[in-house]
Amino acid sequence: MAALVKSICVALIAAVLVAAIVPPADAALSCGSVISYLGPCLPYVTNRGALGSCCGGVKGLYGAARTTADRQAVCGCLKSLAGSYGRGINLSKAAGLPKTCGVNVPYKISPSTDCSRVR
Repeated sequence: MAALVKSICVALIAAVLVAAIVPPADAALSCGSVISYLGPCLPYVTNRGALGSCCGGVKGLYGAARTTADRQAVCGCLKSLAGSYGRGINLSKAAGLPKTCGVNVPYKISPSTDCSRVR
């Protein structure tokens, strides 16, 4: 339990740092919003739990990212979180979330994604 709390704290700290560094680019979605939507996915992508209600968050985030600026901001946040969280996240599970949840995301969730190409 303590390890899960520590993992969540690390993710939230990383999100705050990313939000402070990444310019919003006229996006309505912040990294804080992304984390709110995807918080239920944390146990799944850290190999500590089942998929649970994660797909509801994935679908909600997909629906909220309506503009190119929104999608680029979400991509940048996911990319930064995946890179900063590093070994704690199963990147294969994270990258597979859209398909697992029945959502077609036009980019791979990965630290190497070029978010400027997301439309």
